Amino acid sequence: MRGPFLAAAGLVILGACQPLPPPPPPEPTPVSDACGASGYQGLIGQPRSVLDSMRFPLGTRTIGPSDAITADYRPDRLNIEYGAGGLIEKIACY
Repeated sequence: MRGPFLAAAGLVILGACQPLPPPPPPEPTPVSDACGASGYQGLIGQPRSVLDSMRFPLGTRTIGPSDAITADYRPDRLNIEYGAGGLIEKIACY
């Protein structure tokens, strides 16, 4: 009686040793432009001071290198990031 049980258990164990196929690569996340960031890309590399004379949509954030910001994701919010040297480095929706 043990013989068939052990044989079946061995087959189950061997079956569990088969390598699993690799997971499919993740779909690329589409870049959202709900905030209109594409229209401001020409500001990248400009000094932060050019922003002073411009008007932006309500809720736009100007973010410096040591500024604390909330981590909530809002695809309709324009974010303008500048670096320690005062130059605009990134403009994106988040």
